[in-house]
Amino acid sequence: MAVRTPHQLLDNSIYFISFTCCRWLPLFELSQTYSNVYKWFERLYEQNIRVIAYVVMPNHIHVMLHFPFMKTSLQVLVGNGKRFLAYEIISRLKQLNEWKLLNELSQYVSSNECKKGQKHKVFEPGFDARLCESSFMVNQKIDYIHYNPVSGKWNLADNYNEYMYSSASFYETGHSDHKWLVHVQEVM
Repeated sequence: MAVRTPHQLLDNSIYFISFTCCRWLPLFELSQTYSNVYKWFERLYEQNIRVIAYVVMPNHIHVMLHFPFMKTSLQVLVGNGKRFLAYEIISRLKQLNEWKLLNELSQYVSSNECKKGQKHKVFEPGFDARLCESSFMVNQKIDYIHYNPVSGKWNLADNYNEYMYSSASFYETGHSDHKWLVHVQEVM
């Protein structure tokens, strides 16, 4: 069962948020749903929530969000995002005829979740969220996000700012095609 940690939400706050695909499976990569994460970010933008930094890895997401005003709980916000992404991932896996993987994901659904109508387990329960209370912490988390694709076991690009599902190149060049992405200096 997921442990529910309440997150105190403050106006004009920045949170580092992470969540992971079920069993660390590379579901974003297998379903090619990276662009759907951007659609979620667009929905956040419509709620006046800004993305400061992000990376979409094959099996997890790290994002830093700025909340000028807190209108909803972090649990609801991330839960809705995960639900939206789960539907998109399952839909894409069906289109790709990934029946073996879909069957595997259905086996991870608990009986309690099954009673609620859930058919596939796409994400691990819960999420990680850290309030960034200092500029040092904000910069530390941005670096962590941007270097993630080339750290440890990952070798997703030759250089961290070349990984295409990350805000690293935005911080390098100052250019982004996404209105929902803002530089941290704009909100601090």
